[in-house]
Amino acid sequence: MMVIEIDFNSDEALYMQLRNQIILGIASSQFEEGEVLPSVRQLADMIGINMHTVNKAYAVLKQEGFVKVDRRKGAIIALNVDKLRTMEEMQSELQVVLAKGKCKGVTREEIHALVDDIYDRIGRI
Repeated sequence: MMVIEIDFNSDEALYMQLRNQIILGIASSQFEEGEVLPSVRQLADMIGINMHTVNKAYAVLKQEGFVKVDRRKGAIIALNVDKLRTMEEMQSELQVVLAKGKCKGVTREEIHALVDDIYDRIGRI
């Protein structure tokens, strides 16, 4: 059973929190290729959020290549994003994050340790 935690006090949009939770679930093997996610209505009821919010999260996941949408089955985990595109997206996002850290005096070694720690934690989720 999928565990999704939404922080209603966060500044981050609910649909992005939901998207992120599902991506973390895929990365940690909580969800497998071909697995059907709960329907929009089921997930909205489970979490206590609007159906449009769930729909938006599923639409973003579809656009990013994490799910496909089947009319009968609903949202299905489908990891069809090619690795090169993913690496390019990661590079552009990490560039700013790393620059911010460097401005604040974070060392290369500290960054590597942090990345290793996060990568290992994702594997244990």
